[in-house]
Amino acid sequence: MLTIEEKMSKLNSILAGCGSAAVAFSGGVDSTFLAAAAARVLGDQAIAVTACSETLPASERQEAVEFAAQIGIKHALVDISELESAEFVANDAKRCYYCKRERLGSIAAWGRERGYAWVLEGSNVDDTSDYRPGLQAVEELSQVRSPLLEAGLTKADIREISKAWGLPTWNKLSAACLSSRIVYGLPVTAERLNQVEAAEAFIRKFSSNQIRVRHHGDLARIEVAPQDIPLLAQPATAEAITAELKGLGFKFVVLDLQGYRTGSMNETLAYS
Repeated sequence: MLTIEEKMSKLNSILAGCGSAAVAFSGGVDSTFLAAAAARVLGDQAIAVTACSETLPASERQEAVEFAAQIGIKHALVDISELESAEFVANDAKRCYYCKRERLGSIAAWGRERGYAWVLEGSNVDDTSDYRPGLQAVEELSQVRSPLLEAGLTKADIREISKAWGLPTWNKLSAACLSSRIVYGLPVTAERLNQVEAAEAFIRKFSSNQIRVRHHGDLARIEVAPQDIPLLAQPATAEAITAELKGLGFKFVVLDLQGYRTGSMNETLAYS
């Protein structure tokens, strides 16, 4: 097994070999670390590119702008809309694939027009342990690479190095695009994405830990860190949250007693 130092040496070699690159940059833990590493190795030949669409929360877009400035990497905001893809909107089990194909494809086209040889995205080794159809899109796009995965870096490695580098995201909670909250088979619409974003923003007043509002049509299923379940279940808090989410258009509001877990929507899928 490689040491962190050996993994970083491998990452630096990969980045140097790219010559120039546009980093797909959401402002999350992985993409911020990758952008910082690219800036260190490639300097002005690296740029962070944030694909701005209905699936990116406004708060994440603002953080991306702030983090890029702190890193000192050039930054561009590119407007796209996955909702223009009928396949994505249909929201079947390959939704993440359609999203990645659209998003990374758009960044690749943007980069080619401006002379960037590669698009770099932030998948790491841990991403291979869950159902991630988006990785298929990465494999199919010849201009896209996953340097963190290639170098063998795990999420724990990335957080450790990010802390050593003083990156603001070293202890940031994991994030995912808003469409991942909508149950498979329920079409992804701007209205539903807005419902989820507003619901999570309200619940965040009561918890600073992980929060997900899973959209099941008329029903909102709330996932929070297990230690926060008793807090949200307090009568006054539960009443306030229920009133807010019903005001957003949900008819039923439930608190998932299993708590937050990554990719809970995938529990409904049969895959190997």
